[in-house]
Amino acid sequence: METRANYIAVGVFVLTCVIGLVVAVLWLAGTQYNQEYAYYQTFFNGPVTGLGKGTITRYNGIEVGRVTELAFNPSDPQSVIVTLQVQPNLNLRSDSIASIESQGLTGASYVEISGGTKSSPLLVAKPGEKYPVIRARQSTLQQLEQSAPELVARLNIVAERINDLLSEGNRRNVTSILGNLNDITTSIASRSDDLNAIIRNTDEATAKLNDASANLKPTLEDAQVTLTKYGKVADDADAFINSDGIAQLPDLISESTRMITSVTKLSDRLNRDPSVILFGDRRKGYEPK
Repeated sequence: METRANYIAVGVFVLTCVIGLVVAVLWLAGTQYNQEYAYYQTFFNGPVTGLGKGTITRYNGIEVGRVTELAFNPSDPQSVIVTLQVQPNLNLRSDSIASIESQGLTGASYVEISGGTKSSPLLVAKPGEKYPVIRARQSTLQQLEQSAPELVARLNIVAERINDLLSEGNRRNVTSILGNLNDITTSIASRSDDLNAIIRNTDEATAKLNDASANLKPTLEDAQVTLTKYGKVADDADAFINSDGIAQLPDLISESTRMITSVTKLSDRLNRDPSVILFGDRRKGYEPK
């Protein structure tokens, strides 16, 4: 009986130690769990195919956490709430953006967070929010899906135009054009000697023009000197016209006219009586008695 009682006591002691160890581990793990991670939420519109609990979360391409929960948005049936567990030292900014990306066209999906600008404030939870909310945008695949119909329509238009371009009539025209180009090329090749002669004559004419321009240069320089002299004469004439001499020109003309009149009278007297020069005027005037 004593041996059995000892076994029971030992079993109870061991069980108590195990339970205490488990409780301590859970407590330490919970404390560390709460201290080492930060939580954010984002709202994706449309399907979130490929996402699930444990899906990788990346920040600027670097793995920083996991998806912990997916839930429908009770206020918007088109939206899905995704809870993210990430490293606490990310310091996400208010203009950070979350999107669903894929590793290649057939790879696994993940949540990508793009970093905001340094000047933006840190992202914090607003009143009524459980966690800070990261703005979401459509993934690249979703954007491709939305633009696919328009892209297909444009491809159809391009295909139709290519078919029109490659019609039977256009192919015949292209063949005719190529034939004409072949004839032109053959004709040019047969007249290569004439073309070479034309090129040589052109070179000679260019050389002669260069010589003529060199000979013409002194003439142009003389013409420039002459124009400079004419310009000086014009400046002198303009200065004379604008000076006081032009204002005295009418008086000079009047004096010249009177002088010419006196010379004319003297000449007439000499023609009538040349002795006036030797004896003077011998005519006597009237003397009253």
